[in-house]
Amino acid sequence: MLRPALTPTLLPGPLAAAEAGVAPATIRKWVQLGLLTAAGKAGRAQLFRLEDVFAAERAARRGGRAGARPAR
Repeated sequence: MLRPALTPTLLPGPLAAAEAGVAPATIRKWVQLGLLTAAGKAGRAQLFRLEDVFAAERAARRGGRAGARPAR
């Protein structure tokens, strides 16, 4: 039996921030730093996949940008 493909749930920034336990400003900062990219839009609101938000959180904890070289 075939199962329908699951589509990722998209959350607006403030809800994604609440799920990750950070401030909405942190989500905006991660976007500015290139750690997080919106997966869609609803009107003016950017929508994020929760797994992307958690990946950005891990990257921010490591202290680097996506694709950036480590400091020497």
